Amino acid sequence: MNKRLKHWLIGLAVVLGVAVVADIAAGYYFYNVAVARGKKTFINNDSRIEKHDPQYREKTWYANAKKLTWHETSATDNLKLVANYVPAAKKTTKTVVIAHGFGGSSERMGAYAGLFHDLGYNVLLPDDRGSGQSQGNYIGYGWPDRLDYIKWIKQVIKHNGRDSQIVLFGTSMGGATTMMVSGEKTPVQLKAYIEDCGYTSVYDEIVYKAKQMYHLPEYPLVPTVGAINKLKNGYTFKQASALNQVKKNHKPMLFIHGGNDDFVPTRMVYPLYRADRGPKQLLVVKGAAHAASFAHAPKLYTQTIRNFLARYLN
Repeated sequence: MNKRLKHWLIGLAVVLGVAVVADIAAGYYFYNVAVARGKKTFINNDSRIEKHDPQYREKTWYANAKKLTWHETSATDNLKLVANYVPAAKKTTKTVVIAHGFGGSSERMGAYAGLFHDLGYNVLLPDDRGSGQSQGNYIGYGWPDRLDYIKWIKQVIKHNGRDSQIVLFGTSMGGATTMMVSGEKTPVQLKAYIEDCGYTSVYDEIVYKAKQMYHLPEYPLVPTVGAINKLKNGYTFKQASALNQVKKNHKPMLFIHGGNDDFVPTRMVYPLYRADRGPKQLLVVKGAAHAASFAHAPKLYTQTIRNFLARYLN
C-alpha cells in the first residue's frame, strides 16, 4: 500500500468515526427530547383554565370534581401507575377510560372527562408510565401503555361489575394508544373505541416531526434514536404501529381528526380508517387544529360521539 493511499484511508476512517460518534451523540440528544421523561418544551403544558376557553365549563367541573385515586402496576417494568376516577352522577354500568396525549397527563384531559360525565359515564383517567403521578423514565408513545390500559379496563370491570360497558377514548398519543389497544385481545366489556388525532406509527410521527420541527431527514437520525429506544425500552418505533393494530380490530371505532392538524397530519387518519376491520365512522372536523376538534366544533363533536356510542352501548 503506497503512502498516499494509506493516508487517504486513515483520513476516511477518521471522518467516518467522527460521523458515527456525532450521529450517536445526536441520537441521545433527540432521545432525551422525544422519549425520556421530562417537560416537553414544544407542548403547551399550561393547565390554567381561562374563562374565555370554549371548554371552561367541562374543565372547571373536572378540576372541582371529587376524584378517587386508583393504582395499578404496569404490564412490564413493574411501575406504579396512578389514575383518577370520577363516578357518574347517577349509577351506571357505562365507563369511559381516557388516554392522554404526549407530554401531558390526566389533569390535561378535563374537557373530555366533562364531556363524558355529561353523557352519563363514569370516567377513569390514567397517567401513562413516565407521565403525571405514574412512575417511569420514558414516554411509551402508546406501545407499552396499550397493555397497561387493558389492566385498567380489567380493574374497571372488577370495580363496577361484569355487566360493565366500557369505552376507550384518547387524543393524540392517547388516540394512538387507543388504536394500539384495539389490536390486542380485550375483555368483552370493552365495547367501543374513540380515537382523536392519533398517528399511524411512532416511526412515522417521529420522522414527520424531525422534518417539520428540526428540518432533519429520516436517515440516519431517526433509526439511531429508534435503536437507542430499543436498547433502553425494548421496542422499535416501527413495531409501535397503530396501523398494524387496527388491522386486527373488530370492535366499533370512531376516528376523529382536525382538518388543519399539522402536529399529527390529517392525512394519517385515512389509512388508519381504511385499515380498520370493525364497524367504523370517520369525522374530519373542518378547520380544527391538533387535538382541537372538540373546542372548534363542540356541538358536532359531542353529537357525533353520542350517536356513535348509542349504537353499541345500552
